[in-house]
Amino acid sequence: MTAFTDRGRAQDTIQLRALAIPRQPGPEAEPRQAPEAEHAPQTPSPRKGGRDRYLDLLRALALIRVMVYHNFGWFWLPLVFPSMGVMFALAGSLMARSLSRPALGVIRGRLRRLLPPMWLFGAILITVQIIDGWGPDSDGHPTWWWAKLAFWILPLSTPPYADALPGFGLVEGGWALQITVPLWYLRAYLWYVLLSPLMLRALRRLPWVTLFSPLALLIVMNSFFADQEFLYGRVWETANDFAMFGSCWILGMAHQEGLLKKIPQYVLPSIAPLVMVAGLWYLQTRPVDPTVHTDIESWPIAQALWSLGFVAILLHVSPSWEQWPRLLERWNGLVSLLNARAVSVYLWHQVALVAAIPLIDPLWSVPFFYDNLQWLLASQWFTLLVAIPLVGLLVLTFGWVEDVAAKRSPRLLPYPRRQRGRRRSAD
Repeated sequence: MTAFTDRGRAQDTIQLRALAIPRQPGPEAEPRQAPEAEHAPQTPSPRKGGRDRYLDLLRALALIRVMVYHNFGWFWLPLVFPSMGVMFALAGSLMARSLSRPALGVIRGRLRRLLPPMWLFGAILITVQIIDGWGPDSDGHPTWWWAKLAFWILPLSTPPYADALPGFGLVEGGWALQITVPLWYLRAYLWYVLLSPLMLRALRRLPWVTLFSPLALLIVMNSFFADQEFLYGRVWETANDFAMFGSCWILGMAHQEGLLKKIPQYVLPSIAPLVMVAGLWYLQTRPVDPTVHTDIESWPIAQALWSLGFVAILLHVSPSWEQWPRLLERWNGLVSLLNARAVSVYLWHQVALVAAIPLIDPLWSVPFFYDNLQWLLASQWFTLLVAIPLVGLLVLTFGWVEDVAAKRSPRLLPYPRRQRGRRRSAD
């Protein structure tokens, strides 16, 4: 099976599987989203060049929401907070700021931060898949199997994985398909980084045309060619994802360039809700199963419109905190940790969610749990509760690669220490 060629139908199917109770090991997880590959804990403030804690907070919220969504599959979560549009906008803003330096050096730096964590993830995943029976003869095209492995080195297209394996122990055969769900984001992010110099140049010359060009491309693709099955494949998938969040990325660049401040203050708050309403209207006109809630993640045009309007409001509000507001100071450690390990959390959280199921399943054989706590074992909240420490363990084990990639001294736990007297001096 190739990477999701009909993303809408594939997502609906996998989301339904993800709602299965833990007693049935290896439920499919909802394939979408992922947190921001540009972890960059030194996110700059547009005012004085320091860290913008507001952007750090948005990135941390997006990471948390992604994990919650992949666990529960709640259809309303992407409406409450469209993580992917937010994260691509933050990355676009940061990329535009960095492009004050020579473009080739900036691109090389972004790739250096992104690729080593993915290489480690891929090396472990490929090894385990091979142990479980995956190999050159799995799809009947040995030469193409070896050639596709190059996408694990540079993800210009979705890196290959096994969509069906025998499984082992309590782990079912679809485990690789579930774990590789987030890989689409790396591909999309890579293309945004590579094309950012051109997009920034176009934005400075034709801002409105550049901003809405990806959205227009998406509408054309999904309105006039969506029924042409022969078009679906790696090229379509890459172009579709790029167009879906391209306007969010460019809007982030426009925010960093100060272009949003050049228009009257009432424009964005007036237009952005209309764009979001257009996304909801499009979503409600789609043919769906009346017994299942319509998920905006399954409809690219609706998701693009809703994300663009939502991001515009967030960037309009953007307070650019150089220091935390007093009420949020207590969350500084968690937010800083999530920003410093964003790539690792993004890559490994699906592994934790998949691993939580076989860890919970044996408890059904324990008489005490079976007689008294079936409600707990069947709860998705319990799955999340088990997965959270697993994420922490995986990030603790592999997160140091992000420090090496960023040319920092490796740290097992980049949790900031509170300075003595800081709270008192703030009083």
